[in-house]
Amino acid sequence: MKCEKLFSPIAVNGMALRNRTVMPAMGTGYGNPDSTVSDRQIAYLARRAKGGVGLIISEVCAVLHRGKGFGNEIGAWNDDFIPGLAKLAAAVHGEGAKVALQLHHAGRETFEKAAGGMPEAPSAIPSAVLNQPCEAMSLERIAAVTDAFARAAVRAKEADFDAVEIHGAHGYLLTQFLSPFSNQRTDAYGGSEENRMRFVLEVVAAVRKAAGPGFPLLIRVSADEVIRGGYDLGFMKRLVPRLVAAGADAIHASVGVYSTPGNLSIASMDTETGFNLFRARAIRDAAKVPVIAVGRIADPEMAESAIARGDADLISFGRQLLTDPDFVNKVRAGDLDDIRWCVACNQGCIERLMFEMKSATCTFNPECGREFREAPEMAVGKKRLCVVGAGPAGLSAALAAMERGFDIEVFEKEKTPGGQLQSATRPPHKEIFRTWMDWALRRLSRGNVPIHYRREVTAELLGALQPDAVILAAGASPAVPDIPGIGGPRVFDARDVLTGKTAIEGPVVILGAGYVGMETADFLVARGFPPTILEMQPFHPVHKLTAHGYFLHKRIREGGGRIILGAPVTKIDRGSVSFIQNGEVKTLPAAMVITAMGARPDNALESVLTGLGIPYRTVGDAKSPRRLLEAIHEGDEAVRTL
Repeated sequence: MKCEKLFSPIAVNGMALRNRTVMPAMGTGYGNPDSTVSDRQIAYLARRAKGGVGLIISEVCAVLHRGKGFGNEIGAWNDDFIPGLAKLAAAVHGEGAKVALQLHHAGRETFEKAAGGMPEAPSAIPSAVLNQPCEAMSLERIAAVTDAFARAAVRAKEADFDAVEIHGAHGYLLTQFLSPFSNQRTDAYGGSEENRMRFVLEVVAAVRKAAGPGFPLLIRVSADEVIRGGYDLGFMKRLVPRLVAAGADAIHASVGVYSTPGNLSIASMDTETGFNLFRARAIRDAAKVPVIAVGRIADPEMAESAIARGDADLISFGRQLLTDPDFVNKVRAGDLDDIRWCVACNQGCIERLMFEMKSATCTFNPECGREFREAPEMAVGKKRLCVVGAGPAGLSAALAAMERGFDIEVFEKEKTPGGQLQSATRPPHKEIFRTWMDWALRRLSRGNVPIHYRREVTAELLGALQPDAVILAAGASPAVPDIPGIGGPRVFDARDVLTGKTAIEGPVVILGAGYVGMETADFLVARGFPPTILEMQPFHPVHKLTAHGYFLHKRIREGGGRIILGAPVTKIDRGSVSFIQNGEVKTLPAAMVITAMGARPDNALESVLTGLGIPYRTVGDAKSPRRLLEAIHEGDEAVRTL
């Protein structure tokens, strides 16, 4: 695959790019607490530049303290920020890429703690997601914020950035002014379409005037809010020519706001790849300037075709560059087999940042956000390492050990690798998770790392091997709660159902509405067996605010499945399940009962290793059953600490 279009140069108002690949702004939380640029942030972006990207757009940079969306967001509201910003620009330039600073004001999409006071917005309407009170901006505040964008652009120019990108998307302040969903003003900045456009156009014009005619100015927009009461693509098609007339040199065509159902702004694996390209094409036709397309694009062939068709001029790869920072160079070299693919799980990046209030990383790339650390020392004297288990934690540990030069052997008691991935890749839209396992196995094969299948590790085997250390990644077994009838002939574990070890017969009742239960229900709905899920907790364990959670609930509901909350199971009989709800005993017919009620770690080997005096690290589900993110990261970290 040559990707001649993708790797052709392009210029945006004099900014010459080596290719048409873009790393869009993605929040990380890597900034310092005082909103200055950190060494961590610099190393992270420089690593992506080294990987061959043409243009890197920094994550959000607040033009005012009151515009911060989260605590560690970097800032540019006074000259004290310029030295740190200059270090970031120099680091990216040192790896051959261009860099733009994204200018941002969160408006109502923030908290008082981050903003340092009451958030401001066009109208005093709280965020639909955060429910944070905010106050309507006065005309004086509108003028002050407009000026702040202009001054921040000048600081970016002084810090040697190649361009700025105004963040006018995703429900932040500029979008809030554009949208009737959030703007209920009755003055010159609200009401009519003309008035709702006014603030954004004034910001673009102010930035252009302050930065000068030769400084590239990009603006990121949501081409369509895709929300009831919001604006649509037709509105944006009318706006973009005016943005260009006001001074914009390129349009970055995103979609949605944070309250858009399914969070299309950071689309999950449930959304089709390239789903937003038709909007980019519409924006490009209306704007007549270069357009950057974004929205679940990782396939280089799709990117090449999009440029060739005229859908866009540049392509943002986003999360794909978190998963594999060398993605662009690998595509250029034709080494597609060595690409570690993003699956759009959102676990390590946006959901970690938004819902866990932790800095972002990548589920599949433990080094994401840790580029500033020194590389671990190589193993001295070919130390022998035994990895027990070829699931995600074990494969991750083996990869890390291979990089450090250990003499490794992997032992897996099953006939195939993958552990929990064998079942986790069976529900709809989850097949893509196999790409990481396949990539890991190819890497280990290239490094001649042996994996022994159907080999259970025992004290005798360990005595014969005499390893210097062991990584215990044996996984977990299904938890079997103490419910009368749980051992009956028509009761099955979810993993056996997903892997096809048992035939499906309805009606089906699933015990547990966590991700395993919900994804099993999704699997059954797709096969024409809509189940009833019984959950003992009075709330949904899988939240609808997450993108994947939203689509799971939607598909199960539309497919005829149902969820009963606050329903602890009391008994399983042949053909029925009894439970209590609101103090009343109820019964459901059930030809098949599926358990999805957690797991217990398989760590019995710990006592054997302790007795033999062999150093070991227990990782992944063998330590405590959790997510794929913890398994992969713990496997990698365990080897770093040996």
